Amino acid sequence: MVQFIYVVQILSALFLILLVLLHSPKGDGMGGMMGSASQLFASQKTAEKGLNKVTYITGGIFIVTTLILGLGLIK
Repeated sequence: MVQFIYVVQILSALFLILLVLLHSPKGDGMGGMMGSASQLFASQKTAEKGLNKVTYITGGIFIVTTLILGLGLIK
């Protein structure tokens, strides 16, 4: 059982790294100077919401497995 938790933790860590790298930067950069340029990419904002949900779930799985292994709840 402990080996399964280790595998889940490692896979969630790798997936979490990938998801964080997929996120777009929060600054508008040069597009912020134009004012309405960020409205052209409204479809990206909906994709970002879905990506945020998956990232939160993966982060939660990673935290739970870390606590389980760190506190020695499963032997």
